[in-house]
Amino acid sequence: MSSGRILLIEDDLAIASALERVLKAEGYELRMVARGDEGLALATRDPFDVVITDLKLPGLNGLELVRELHAAKPRVPIILMTAHGTAETAIEATKSGAYDYLLKPFEMSELLELADKAALSSRLMSEPVEFGISETWHDAIVGQSRSMQHIYKEVGRIAGKPVNVLIRGETGTGKELIARAIYQHSDRASAPFVVINCAAIPETLLESELFGHERGAFTGAENRRIGRFEQADHGTIFLDEIGDMNASTQAKLLRVLQDCSFQRLGGKETIHADVRVIAATNRDLETAIQQRQFREDLFYRLSVVVISLPPLRERKEDIPELMKYFLARYGRDFGNAAASIEPEALDLLQSQNWPGNVRELENVVRKALLICRGFPITAEQIRSLLVARTVRTADSSLREFVAELLSAAERGELTNAHGRLLEAAEKEIFSQAIKLAEGNQAKAARWLGLSRLTVREKLLQFGLHPRENERT
Repeated sequence: MSSGRILLIEDDLAIASALERVLKAEGYELRMVARGDEGLALATRDPFDVVITDLKLPGLNGLELVRELHAAKPRVPIILMTAHGTAETAIEATKSGAYDYLLKPFEMSELLELADKAALSSRLMSEPVEFGISETWHDAIVGQSRSMQHIYKEVGRIAGKPVNVLIRGETGTGKELIARAIYQHSDRASAPFVVINCAAIPETLLESELFGHERGAFTGAENRRIGRFEQADHGTIFLDEIGDMNASTQAKLLRVLQDCSFQRLGGKETIHADVRVIAATNRDLETAIQQRQFREDLFYRLSVVVISLPPLRERKEDIPELMKYFLARYGRDFGNAAASIEPEALDLLQSQNWPGNVRELENVVRKALLICRGFPITAEQIRSLLVARTVRTADSSLREFVAELLSAAERGELTNAHGRLLEAAEKEIFSQAIKLAEGNQAKAARWLGLSRLTVREKLLQFGLHPRENERT
């Protein structure tokens, strides 16, 4: 699949050829023109995911192109390339609607990273999020359960209202999809939609990313930088994982919510931006407030409207429809356009609790399509994938448990960390095996690869009372 369609406007043939080679190698479809007026006409007429333009062009310069194209198509991200010494012009271009800019000379990796971000931003703004659709190539919020019907109504009720929204839910429940749906059904749908994952950006850089910085504000700040709030003026900003934001940035965000103003890092100029904020978190913010990790006043500013997404384990009746959607969406990509699943395999999926929620289910479906080789997905294939998933989850918990034991040993609180670990692991595996086997020791022994006598002795050792559960 193509990474997206890019229009490159560059009159230097050598630079244009180098950029063409790199962008095509990354899977982008590319159109190239050498004149600014020709590029503006083409970008206005045809659909592009990203426009990359030089500043100095014949016919129409880059700054004029940014202004006119942004006015005509505000959703199209425009990346401006400019030489050293014209950084202030680049800033003006950003204020006029450019997505970002690159100062020449730049590394190709910088361009690719920026192009990827811009293409993703374009897709998030332009690709519709559909509701309750089982067979679609678009991103969709799937499910007809009572809890999901309530979510759909809530999105419809508040999308057009000028209020901030807090979306709560476990990892993998679809918080970003809900944020996009709110944006797309709002009166700001023709303006920018900017996404920031607060947990993915180092604390020292998050404030600069959001509010920008002045030259010399910190080590490495060689030029002034426009922040995402400035970029999202009159639009919407989605702050994912808001619970991971540090105290300093929380204070500055509060000011933005109170009076729509802020200052760039290291700057004195007060900047005003009209931005709707949609935030999301999987954290218990009330507990974070009690522990003084999150500001209470910020919480109330963010949570004018709260949408709580249910975990998948609380809406298992939606799993068949989710499966139909994922099979239709990914089947063709994996050479199985008519992908299907056996009823027993579907029952097995519905019996799981899905700690990773819809995202985890989606991952299992993609892996199942890889191994089913065009035939219906079987229960055995699903079972093997679920076992592998359980092992990976256990790996993480095991690392944490080992770390706790060794820390206790270091403090002198125990001297047999190895024995404690083996004992805990054995107790857990025998406990789960006998429970899954519904007390049948022979079946549990077969699964564990042990004799029935060994299983019986271990159950007695760990106080799991085999006599009460034993079946013949």
